[in-house]
Amino acid sequence: MTTKVLTRYLTEPFQCWGKAKDIRRRYYERFADTENFPGLRWVGSAWTADAIPAGLGADLYLLTSEPYGASIAFDNALNRRMQEEAESRNWAHDLCAYMRSYLGSMYQDQYVMGEKLVPWPHVDFIWQMQICCTHSKWYQAVSEYKGVPQFYFDIGVGPYDLRRAAAAEGMEAGKLQYVVNQWLDGIDFLEKTTGRTFDDEKMFRAMENEFRSTSLWAEICTLNKAVPAPMDEKSMYAFYVLGTLNKASKEVADFYQELRDEVADRVARGIGALATERSRIISDSQPPWGFLSVYRYMEKFGVVSVGSLYTFGLEGIFQEDEDGTLRERITPMDRGIELEDREQALTLYADWFLSKPMYQLFYGSCIKSDLMQKMVDQWKVDGVIIHLNRGCEGTVIGSMENRLALAETGVPVMTYEGNMGDEREFDMERVMHRIDSFMETLGLDKLE
Repeated sequence: MTTKVLTRYLTEPFQCWGKAKDIRRRYYERFADTENFPGLRWVGSAWTADAIPAGLGADLYLLTSEPYGASIAFDNALNRRMQEEAESRNWAHDLCAYMRSYLGSMYQDQYVMGEKLVPWPHVDFIWQMQICCTHSKWYQAVSEYKGVPQFYFDIGVGPYDLRRAAAAEGMEAGKLQYVVNQWLDGIDFLEKTTGRTFDDEKMFRAMENEFRSTSLWAEICTLNKAVPAPMDEKSMYAFYVLGTLNKASKEVADFYQELRDEVADRVARGIGALATERSRIISDSQPPWGFLSVYRYMEKFGVVSVGSLYTFGLEGIFQEDEDGTLRERITPMDRGIELEDREQALTLYADWFLSKPMYQLFYGSCIKSDLMQKMVDQWKVDGVIIHLNRGCEGTVIGSMENRLALAETGVPVMTYEGNMGDEREFDMERVMHRIDSFMETLGLDKLE
């Protein structure tokens, strides 16, 4: 077996780690604490356009669905109870695992707030987008069970060319206008449902926060091209999630600026996520949340996962330079563009919103393969691990085609079967054996 040269890098904890945990904790607590935080409460997916409802006022509290499902899935015993509750109400076992955890929690009237279970909070409205197969049906069930007013908008307008973003040419006007028209109808829905007057200026500020937070997260991911990697993927899970909770909030945008500065400083000082980094991988889909120890197991071989299409592209907004380099997309503010009126702002927002990398995966495996190949090349990756995730039909579209495309370019690829949010479909021992074999493929043995 070939032994790779081992360099020991300096490591240190993230200074903003505690702050990230505190933001996340307070987010879930505020949603449930109606006495101390009165106002409107609404629900939607982590991908929904949360800058728009911000026009209703500052006293809005949002619960995004997928991160909430993941927070349940982290506790295997609790999650099994929620999953079985949903299945007892005829929700099929092969549907989205997050959806089943979320619905089980709602049916049991047990909202998970950290280590406590409290009654499910009242919800004033649903504001939800449609691109994944379960998005709208998920919240239709919530609306019917809880009697919550609902609004849905479709963003399935086809793939977005990243080069077009770099050239600042925008998407075809008709596609953008299709989405903008739905949002204009949605603002009417928000006013009629809540009885409030919509404030465009408040929406503009929220849009600016979202432009900033999603561009900053992409820049943070780009900094991980450095050797040693300043951040490992397991740590990324604690940071990327803030964008999935409320990417349009000033709190999250400000935090990402602080995190970006810290990561840049780590790169400048040569601080690594793993002292014994000697090989780098990426992954593709959500991980099995109840079994994140697989990342620590790979570290025994000196392997660090520098990210994934999922952690990078779920909330990060990138652009592609003419030479193919992926980097953070330049915000409208940094291009000197001001938000002037409702339709102009919604058009800029739609152009930004629809360029998200994870949306492109729904339009063909070749798009995902191309993005993963660019990550392999630009993040100096030695191998790829693909999760054949039975818990999410969206992120695994074309996964085996991705494996073939990467293998054809000489990239070592490992696949394993599992489920991001259902521990009944994950075999830890079997996956460990597959990792051992993959490490041998990469020419690695366990470090002393």
